[in-house]
Amino acid sequence: MNEPPPHSPEIPSPLAYTDSVLTIDLDAIVANWRLLRTRAHGAEVAAVVKANGYGLGAAEVAHKLASAGCNLFFVAHIDEGLSLRRSFAGRPFAPEIAVLNGLPPGTEALFLEHRLTPVLNDDDAVRRWLGAAPMPHPASAILHVDSGINRLGMSLSSLRELAADEGFAAYPWRALMSHLACPETPAHEQNARQLALFRDAQSLLPGVPASLAASSGIFLGADYAFDLVRPGAALYGVNPLSTGPNPMRPVVALSARILQVRDVDRGMAVGYGAAHSMASSGRIATISLGYADGFPRSAGLVGAMSIGGFEAPVIGRISMDLITLDVSQIPQSVAVQGAMVDVLGAHRSVDDLARDSGTIGYEILTGIGDRYTRVYRGQA
Repeated sequence: MNEPPPHSPEIPSPLAYTDSVLTIDLDAIVANWRLLRTRAHGAEVAAVVKANGYGLGAAEVAHKLASAGCNLFFVAHIDEGLSLRRSFAGRPFAPEIAVLNGLPPGTEALFLEHRLTPVLNDDDAVRRWLGAAPMPHPASAILHVDSGINRLGMSLSSLRELAADEGFAAYPWRALMSHLACPETPAHEQNARQLALFRDAQSLLPGVPASLAASSGIFLGADYAFDLVRPGAALYGVNPLSTGPNPMRPVVALSARILQVRDVDRGMAVGYGAAHSMASSGRIATISLGYADGFPRSAGLVGAMSIGGFEAPVIGRISMDLITLDVSQIPQSVAVQGAMVDVLGAHRSVDDLARDSGTIGYEILTGIGDRYTRVYRGQA
């Protein structure tokens, strides 16, 4: 007689036991893309999904935006482009994917095979591309001219020399682009200088679509919109304005579990370096989160988190896996072992955490670790 198979216990959902949850609202990303489209003065609105969609998942973000009508995505590296192209296999969308960091020697065939659009940052890359993808069957490529940020991009004089060649001028370039250095400061004189130089560059290639503005640049007005804009951080809820309220919808929420609550006496030290000393007796909650999860170490001793709607100040240094909170003023029935703490959300935005950490929202998002249980709302 055969023995019955051993019982296999049902594996619970990760949400039942995980110590931290990152919730990503894809519908909010689409709403932000549509808002930027209303501010783009008729320009095409692409989406920058480099650095794994600013830490939130390049494929998930791009699939959702493609279903909403976005047709052009920017990544930084070839590997990012290849991965994103593979993610669209079998899907009804085949968007353009542009690689910002350029065309390394010997990769021309790779770009052509996988239909990646190189951003050509110097005249050598231009010549190699024209040799690999000549007319009358050209492939898509974007020209990058430096207008004053002095990172990537060919000089105006190099572009002028190239434009004097009839074959170059006649090539159906996907776009001519540049990048602003100070768009988050509308009154900065650098914006006007770069705009003037970019217009000079544009005059060399009449009829080629032009792109100057990224997230903050979109809010500089119609003069900066041209034909194509390339938002990144604003899509993910980071404030594109240096002053005033954030016009973008929040995209991420982060929560972490309380691992332990302990009583402490007056004068006791908390955390590494004894950086915090208790002014009076109270209670400390330790949560499962740290700088290994992308929470900045510089955010120790500042800011607060929320437990059941009550504010819990961060005390002590941020360690690799743990953060300590002062829950002395929170009801003991609320701040209990196993309860979830709201780290980012309605009470504290990505920009708030960036301010408290002495950095920018871009760094907070792209530094998000991979130890969270991720929950996507509105997944395509």
